[in-house]
This record gives sequence, structure tokens and C-alpha cells, in this order.
Amino acid sequence: MNTTPLAERIRPKSLEQFYGQTHLLGKNGVIRNIIKNNSYPSMIFWGPPGTGKTTLANLLANESKRPIYKISAINSGVKEIRDIINKANSSTGLFTNKTPILFIDEIHRFSKSQQDSLLSAVEKGIITLIGATTENPSFEVISALLSRCQIYILNPLSRDELESIFNSALKKDSFLKKKNIKIKDKDLLIELSGGDARKMLSILELVINNNPNKKRITNSLIMDCIQKKNYIFDKSGEYHYDTISAFIKSIRGSDPNGSVYWLARMIEGGEDIKFIARRMIILASEDIGLANPNALVLANSTFQSISVVGLPEARIILSQCAIYLATSPKSNSAYNAINNAEENIKMTGSLPIPIHLKNAPTKLMKELNYGKGYLYPHDFDNNFIKQEFLPDEINKNIFYRPGKNIKESKIEKWLKINWKNKYNY
Repeated sequence: MNTTPLAERIRPKSLEQFYGQTHLLGKNGVIRNIIKNNSYPSMIFWGPPGTGKTTLANLLANESKRPIYKISAINSGVKEIRDIINKANSSTGLFTNKTPILFIDEIHRFSKSQQDSLLSAVEKGIITLIGATTENPSFEVISALLSRCQIYILNPLSRDELESIFNSALKKDSFLKKKNIKIKDKDLLIELSGGDARKMLSILELVINNNPNKKRITNSLIMDCIQKKNYIFDKSGEYHYDTISAFIKSIRGSDPNGSVYWLARMIEGGEDIKFIARRMIILASEDIGLANPNALVLANSTFQSISVVGLPEARIILSQCAIYLATSPKSNSAYNAINNAEENIKMTGSLPIPIHLKNAPTKLMKELNYGKGYLYPHDFDNNFIKQEFLPDEINKNIFYRPGKNIKESKIEKWLKINWKNKYNY
């Protein structure tokens, strides 16, 4: 039995073998043009696991014939970064127009000081940085480094792309070719992958290795194997996404018991506590919103607090916040309102801004009547005066509809008193 994982054995060695990310690597894709022009900026690849971030970094180095240094933010620090920068700096004379690439996996796990240590080398062109992250880089990558990098989003792989990958594995992997494996049922394998090629190949390999005499892979065989082996993926894979989903749905469903249980599962599994806190900030607006505006304040305070305190004590702060959010009244009215407004914009485009709402900082703009007719609310009783704030073409639209809770019932009453029929739900 080959001890090298299947995903590693069939890792693409050329762009022609790479599946997915056609928006980046297609005929007019931005990374395809980078390779063609041999002009490599520092970049950050942002996308879920198994979408090809590491592979793409390797292929970029191969295509440009540049040396590549690879480290993981989990087990590397400033010393390793400085050693690589020193090597790159001393070798630049050997590589004309071939600045070495420094690939950092899970770059979001680097601290501010670790990220700071990259700035000078990136700015001076000593290295070309390629970072990989499953998290939104806006949250975890410092702004100074972010401004020096291009951000490229990698998408989960489609069904067709995943199918092409496992078909290629069966045909080209030297170990699997000998076994003459046939996949009868594809649906479960693809569904379990969640767009993650590495996960899909890991399941396939698990099933084949544990059923050495089976030539046909069926859904029942896959499920039986997974259940027998109590197959749980690492925290960056299925465990990560399924458990956070259970956690969020428990809070949304107002169940503090479920919320704390799934929170404990994530903490025990080594989940990034900042990731948990960020998800609670989002939920505080998306699912609680105006029913209890203090929820967002507490969620944001929780994020700040755990960043200072850290584990193990941070688990208490997370528990407090999760219970508070679970027991808060719920409303998704703010979430629906912005969705409604965005959908309207997609249909109506950029409608003219009413002239009374325009700014008039110059004499010419005043002569053009910019701002004319605008009524300053603070000049009127109760700091309110009825006037139109939407373009004429859509002034009958209602984007915000108060939720059915005590807080928003008061908002609805206030709107009806002041706006009369405009907000007549």
C-alpha cells in the first residue's frame, strides 16, 4: 500500500492538470495573464480547503522557474521568516528577474508582529509573497501587508470538476490503476466533499483501503465505511463547517443548551476562537439585529476580549456571549432590508440621486441647485420632517419591514406616526 496520500500523489504538476478556478486561470484569467507576462505581484489566495491554493502556488513557481520557500503559519515564526528572507536576499543575483516566492500556508494564523516581519522584504521585492487562507484576509491580515498584495478568491470546486478529478485519479494513479476501481454512485462522494477535492480524495482512499477486494464503489459502501471508522475531518474541513453550522443554527433557534454544546465541541477540537467570535458578530446582526441591538455590542466586545485573554479563560467569555445571543429575541429585518435594496439596485441600476440630496461644496454646484429643497430635520419638531429620500422611480418601494418583536413593534409604531402611509405594512 502506498503511504503517500492519494491527494498528494495526484497533485497537478502543470496548469493543464489543474481543475477549477477558471475565473483566474481561464483564457483571460488574471493569473493566466500574470504567468504570460511573467510579472508576479505578491498575492493572497483566499478560499475554502481543497480548492488548490497550495498547488497553484507551486505551479506559479514552476511556470516562472522561480525558487519557492514554503512554510506553515502553524509551526513557523519570525525566525523562519528572517532566515528565508536572508537566503532570498543573498541569492537574488543568481536569479535575474526571478524573485524567490515565499509561500505561507494559513497566513491568517500569523500574529501582527510575524506579519510585520514580511513588510520590508515584500516592499523591496526581495521576495514575492503568496499567502493562503481559508479566512477573510480583511479580518486577519494586517492592512499594511494587505495593501501590498493582490487578493484572489478561489471557489469551491463544481460537481463536474470534482468528477474530473476522481476520474483522473482512477486512471492515472499507479496504485489505483492496478485495482481497476469503478465508481458506481458519485452523488454521495461529491456531496460529502463540499467542493473540497482533498476531502473527496481522502474519502475515496479510505473506502478503497478498507475494502481492498471491492471493485465497485457505491453510496452504501461509502457511508458504511465512514460510520465504522467514525470518520471526522480536521478542523479546516467538514468538522469546521458542519460544527459551526450546528452552533449558529442552535443560537438562531434560541437554544442555549445546543449553543454551548457545539461551542464546547469546537473549542475541544481546537477551533480558532476568533473564528467563532467573528461568526457570533455576524449572527448578532443577521439573526438578532434590531430586536436587541445590544447583541452586536456584546458580540464585538467578546471578540476584543478573547483576543486579549486567550484560552483557556476565553471559553467562558464565548459561553456567555453564546448564551446571551441564544436567549435574545430574534429578527432578520436588517438582513432582509439590505438584501431587498441590493436586489432592487440589480434591477434598476444607478438611478439619479434626487437633487435635494446632493452635496453642494462649490459655487458651481450651488448654481446648479445641488441640495436645493433639502429640509434639515433638526430644524423641525421631534427632529423630523417628511421628505423623500429615494429616487422618484422607486419611491414606493419598502425595503425595511420591522420584525415581530417588542423592540421593532415600537419602531413600526414610530414609522407610522411620522411617515403616515409611506410605511403602511
